[in-house]
Amino acid sequence: MSNNKIKIFFLITIFLCVIRVILMFAFDDNTHYEKNKTITGIITNIKKDGDKTTFDLKAKVKYRITTKEKFNYELGDKVMVYAKVYTPSNNTVFNLFNYRKYLCSKNIRFLAESRNVKLIEENKNVIYEIKNIIIKRIKQFKSSAYLKAFILGDQNEINKIVKENYEKTGTSHLFAISGSNVTLILLILNFFLKKYKFKNVFIFLFLLLFLFLTNYTESLLRALLFLFLQYVNKKMKLNYKTSFVLVITGVLLLLYNPYLIYNVGFLFSIIISFFIVLISPTLKDKKYLRKLIIISLVAFLASIPIMANSFFKINLLSPIFNLILVPMVSFVIFPASIITFFVPFLDTIFFTMTIFLEYITEVFSKIDFLYITIAKPGFILILIYYVSLYIAIKFKRKNFYLIFLITFLLNINLRFFISKPEVLFLDVGQGDSSIVVLPTGKAILIDTGGTYYSSSSLAKNKIIPYLSSRGISKIDCLILTHGDNDHIGNAIYLVNNIKVKKVIFNNGKYNDLELKLIKVLKEKEISYYKGIKELIVGKNKLCFLNNVIYDDENDNSNVIYTDLNGLKFLFMADASIKVEKYLLENYNLENIDVLKVGHHGSKTSSSKKFIEVINPKYSVISVGKNNVYGHPKESVLETLSNSKIFRTDLDGSIKVELNKNGYKIRTCPP
Repeated sequence: MSNNKIKIFFLITIFLCVIRVILMFAFDDNTHYEKNKTITGIITNIKKDGDKTTFDLKAKVKYRITTKEKFNYELGDKVMVYAKVYTPSNNTVFNLFNYRKYLCSKNIRFLAESRNVKLIEENKNVIYEIKNIIIKRIKQFKSSAYLKAFILGDQNEINKIVKENYEKTGTSHLFAISGSNVTLILLILNFFLKKYKFKNVFIFLFLLLFLFLTNYTESLLRALLFLFLQYVNKKMKLNYKTSFVLVITGVLLLLYNPYLIYNVGFLFSIIISFFIVLISPTLKDKKYLRKLIIISLVAFLASIPIMANSFFKINLLSPIFNLILVPMVSFVIFPASIITFFVPFLDTIFFTMTIFLEYITEVFSKIDFLYITIAKPGFILILIYYVSLYIAIKFKRKNFYLIFLITFLLNINLRFFISKPEVLFLDVGQGDSSIVVLPTGKAILIDTGGTYYSSSSLAKNKIIPYLSSRGISKIDCLILTHGDNDHIGNAIYLVNNIKVKKVIFNNGKYNDLELKLIKVLKEKEISYYKGIKELIVGKNKLCFLNNVIYDDENDNSNVIYTDLNGLKFLFMADASIKVEKYLLENYNLENIDVLKVGHHGSKTSSSKKFIEVINPKYSVISVGKNNVYGHPKESVLETLSNSKIFRTDLDGSIKVELNKNGYKIRTCPP
């Protein structure tokens, strides 16, 4: 086949890939599916966490199944599972991680909760048996967590705090099996097999086995497909540039599974590799240290939009940290993991190496003065960034470095370009949390949500990430409507993990939760107030309407009224009908535009008289799915029926975006 024909074929492939990705975006099915059914399939992956086991089951489609039953099955076993099967959830907070699309990138279409698992047939597949033997062998080592990471691509056993340190320093990629690991394996295999005629066939089969052992991890899949295409390129004397082969690698993988566009590992692997390949011709005559510095810097620059889009944080010192840790892991720890696997008495030495690595990373993670928040960039900004970086590297155009730098600085400071207020009612389950974002990124948080099972997960996984995605790294005012756990439960974690300028409590006595928070506020020298009547933030005013002290915590709730660009908001917290009567007697609250419904739609709030007077246009109910309280009550929904009702259990988070000409209400998922 001539080069021109091959080029045409590749162009058609790229075109088909683009069409497939566009169709995925256009026809992405968000339909929720839930059904009890029996599934028969092969176990392909197992993860144990305490008394819970999660395993992947390959049937006609792939399922990820959770069970709390005793689980003694192995990879390759054929089992029959009776389970409640459902579609994974989309993200219910704007900008945040979408678990459903991530699972789709792994070709997993359904989740399931097992009611019963029954063995049909024990594993007879030799390849699965090899993996079972490797897993059993690794379990015997003190350093099993890192051996699993380097040999099987499984990082689940690495301590969570340690993993957070790797993420904070920008070095978590060190444990993603990719091109550098493959290169080392190739060097070893070539050394031992250089005399054999069928060397290349054996190496290829071994790499396929390695791919299977690591559950087809995206970075390794990219690396192996790239190596294969490069081999074909060389054998057929096509003479295509390495960067072109890399682009085709990415295109073919996206053609196979367009959901890989949502997989951070895939994006890191393709984009960083592309820019390193691009810079490599200029590195031929440079010394090793200088090469390493340039590669580390280019890899960091290429990764910024991905980190901004996915994590909303970057560490400007990560090129320096990588300069130290990449050679250590690539040339010492990773080879040592392979040797230790075959020579067990070296386990103690290897374990000591990993402890030393963790110690260094912990020290680096504390150097966090350049660990900055960076807003989620739009597509146009990402495009300008990468085009500028490409031209600057490829054609050595210094003026494009300037464009690239301006784009980067714009992205870091996007919060200052927020010109329109917005109010976000967060989906925090059975609780309350609302964020008011004002021009130039000033943020007011009303309640934090909270559950009796976790005091930090909502703040860690929803509130702080959402603020970070807007480029906001501090809360100007944290308003706590009252001291119930479902309104205040995440407050301590918040003040310990994001800058809070001041805190406002409600009237009445402090309860135990509030006293614990006040102790932390004093330690961190954060100002706090109670019983205030109004709050001025920027050019906006919030009025606190409930000035009577009651015997009931709910009735002491801060009730907040504000007018943003002519749109009237009323936040009722958990105030009851008694407080509603007081409000009607003391304030003119007619024609409220957006009502944050009281007490999650309980019948103790939202009296018919109150709703008739305030006459809300939109009613927002913050409530958990299938909650034990039966909220919202049917009687309340009937009372609110003249307004358009939004519910966080059905609509996810609800955002009201305001501008000079009006407003727009969006839900997540849409």
